[in-house]
Amino acid sequence: MRASVLTGEGVFLVDLEDESVLGPSADAEFEPPPAPAARPFLPRLVAASGAGSTVLAVVDARPPLLISHDAGRTWKGSGHGLPPGHAVAVSADNPDDVLYAARNRLYVSADGGRFWRALEAELPDIEAVAWA
Repeated sequence: MRASVLTGEGVFLVDLEDESVLGPSADAEFEPPPAPAARPFLPRLVAASGAGSTVLAVVDARPPLLISHDAGRTWKGSGHGLPPGHAVAVSADNPDDVLYAARNRLYVSADGGRFWRALEAELPDIEAVAWA
């Protein structure tokens, strides 16, 4: 699995399995994640992504992540141990696969945002993420 990461210094490709940075690449194009099915109207919204009825929203609050499994009707907080976020991407193929971007580090969840693992690699200031 790979992620595309848009930073202030260009697009980086990151291999999520071996946690290696494959970039920056002058040839790489950033494909933004699809807009969520539900348009969350949340205070302090930073970013949002969704697939099917699953929507994740990065907010400027604690916890920094809100998750909805019913297209935005109800929300629950998640990511209590995560730093403030800048971007999120839900996989269109599997909504349980989620990328979360802090200022310069990526976090990956394989269970819809319940548990997270930080990737070792640090990147320049992250602006957006997407599944590659």
